[in-house]
Amino acid sequence: MGPRLPAWLRKPETAFVALHEIKRELRRLELHTVCESARCPNIHECFSRGTATFMILGERCTRGCGFCAVPKTRRPAPPDPAEPSRVAQMARAMNLRHVVVTSVNRDDLPDGGAGHFAQTIRALRAALPGATIEVLTPDFMGDLDAVASVLEAAPDVFNHNVETVPRLYPRVRPQARYERSLAVLEFAARNMAGALVKSGLMVGLGENEEEVLGVMRDLRRAGVGVVTIGQYLQPTRRNLPVAEFVPPERFEAYREAGLRLGFAAVFSGPFVRSSYMAELVARAAAGAQGGRE
Repeated sequence: MGPRLPAWLRKPETAFVALHEIKRELRRLELHTVCESARCPNIHECFSRGTATFMILGERCTRGCGFCAVPKTRRPAPPDPAEPSRVAQMARAMNLRHVVVTSVNRDDLPDGGAGHFAQTIRALRAALPGATIEVLTPDFMGDLDAVASVLEAAPDVFNHNVETVPRLYPRVRPQARYERSLAVLEFAARNMAGALVKSGLMVGLGENEEEVLGVMRDLRRAGVGVVTIGQYLQPTRRNLPVAEFVPPERFEAYREAGLRLGFAAVFSGPFVRSSYMAELVARAAAGAQGGRE
């Protein structure tokens, strides 16, 4: 499946016990994680640390992005009204200090699933009042009222990924719009006093360095405080091929450039994913913004 991985992208998979235990409990509660559905390379490490990114609203997506392994369908199941409480139950059982919740795109729903996000946040607050909550949302087709309903539930971190540079959107995110994603992030930054706004992108899809720096400048102007940059890895044969394995030194250069632009935190590296080490990223950013955790 594509070219051979360079040495810096080979990662041992050793946490089989933790992996199976968490998977078994997730299946019992009929829950999904993006770790599994998107075939994340960090799944062994994260599950061994007792962390996971919950994926709500089912596991069938209404879009067909070229990079994503989540199955696409025009008819996903209706939202499960009991899912928010089950997510909270699992998060409490894992004793999570920082909970990350994402979803598939649900363009079939009037609010894009925003109300379900809000219900999940509130269920988590009730079950784990001491935990911080991060949401990684879709763009809700640019519906800022939907974004507002998520923000009203008061997540500690609002994350929406731009994923790639504008030039590559027709191939990588054909049903999304770069400007729409920026508008969602800018709205969140204006309406989340004291909270963190975060975004991320993948490299290795055919972009150049100046395009990446251009995205970072756009994100900073939109009010984004935290940016993540990671290597794209082809999850299945039906997904886009890898155009380049970006060397670690270029990730470091992106990190340094981001800090110069004024981001509170830049998490840049081959294995970085939007929710990877999310608690540490949030804490580092909060410290840079004045100690808020």
